Amino acid sequence: MATTTANTPFPTSSASPATPATSSTTGASSTSNAPAKSADGGASSSEDVLGRVVQGAHSAIDRMAETAAPAVQRLQDGVHAAGESLSQRAHDAREMGEEWCESLRCTVREHPLAAVATALAVGVLVARLAR
Repeated sequence: MATTTANTPFPTSSASPATPATSSTTGASSTSNAPAKSADGGASSSEDVLGRVVQGAHSAIDRMAETAAPAVQRLQDGVHAAGESLSQRAHDAREMGEEWCESLRCTVREHPLAAVATALAVGVLVARLAR
C-alpha cells in the first residue's frame, strides 16, 4: 500500500480520500438514507466510515510528507556542506601545524644556543608562575 515517489523520500499511499475503501462484507449498502436491515449492514457502514477515516489519515500524512520533503532535503544539504567545510578546515589546521613545526625545527637547527636559552627562560618563567 505504501509507495515512494520521486519527489519525496517518505512513503505515500496510492489511494486518494475520494476512493472508497473496499469492505470485507458484500451486498450491504453504505448509504445513510437506507436503514440497516441486519447486523452486517451496520458493520459495513462502520467499516466504510473507518475506511474513509483511514484514507483521510493517509492523505494527511502524504501531504505532510510532501511538505516536509523539501525542508528535509535542505537540512541534509546544509549538514553535508557543514561537514565538508569542517573537514577542509581541519585539514588546513593540520597543514598549518605541520608547517609551524617544520619552521621551528629549522630555527632550532640554525640557532641551537638561542633555542636552549629560550627554553631555559620559558622554564624559569613557568616555574615562577606556578608557585
